[in-house]
Amino acid sequence: MPIIEITSLAHPGVEVFGTLTEAQLRNRLEPDKGVFIAESPKVIRVALDAGYEPLALLCERKHIDGDAADIISRCADIPVYTGSRELLAELTGYVLTRGVLCAMRRPQPKSVANVCRGARRVVVINGVVDTTNIGAIFRSAAALGIDAVLLTRNSCDPLNRRAVRVSMGSVFLVPWTWLDGPLSSLNDLGFRTAAMALTDNSVSIDAPQLASEPRLAIVMGTEGDGLPHDVIADADYVVRIPMAHGVDSLNVAAASAVAFWELRADKPVDRASGLL
Repeated sequence: MPIIEITSLAHPGVEVFGTLTEAQLRNRLEPDKGVFIAESPKVIRVALDAGYEPLALLCERKHIDGDAADIISRCADIPVYTGSRELLAELTGYVLTRGVLCAMRRPQPKSVANVCRGARRVVVINGVVDTTNIGAIFRSAAALGIDAVLLTRNSCDPLNRRAVRVSMGSVFLVPWTWLDGPLSSLNDLGFRTAAMALTDNSVSIDAPQLASEPRLAIVMGTEGDGLPHDVIADADYVVRIPMAHGVDSLNVAAASAVAFWELRADKPVDRASGLL
């Protein structure tokens, strides 16, 4: 594929990297035409390895024969736009991380049943809107054995550029989809649900019955208000992380990492004593 030198922000084909908003990239009216942006060579490689379809590359000149050389070779049939570092920063509105962006096709949405098939541990992200937190939760999910991620529609899009970058590509490694039904719908798929919340009837996260559940959905709430009361009421368990020094809560990304590790499916359980 020829390298296309751009000298103007109005060059045909580059609007996907700068002019279009995240909402326009998602293309809710025609999801099959949706696009997302992967940033940095490492993240792009993870996406390609996971089977995502590249559509176009935007690359600083110096990276064409450097950090992006193998990516350009793998994406031989797509346009590769290049220009000065200053022009590309003006186009995108930020300095490119390691000098490379890739526009990629959004995958077709999957059903909850499909995503959860065979899963033992899933996380439900309810109303988390911060892109950094979404990316961090996905990274912890991939690292700590979560089999699938479900998000309510009022949560941030996992394929938001910043969320993808913070996840270091982990969003491509864990199956995910949107949860449109009530939390109780997961019971029909064989899951017990554990809402992470501070209530009078909450159980400690190290309670033996939690780790021994064959299929568990861990429900994480918003950065500020936590989980809605109806979601907490709908859950099979309400779970708290014990805190020291009078601290009342953790950031949702930090709390998710603790929960994923403590509630992992392969955690050893002493069946005789009931202790972990």
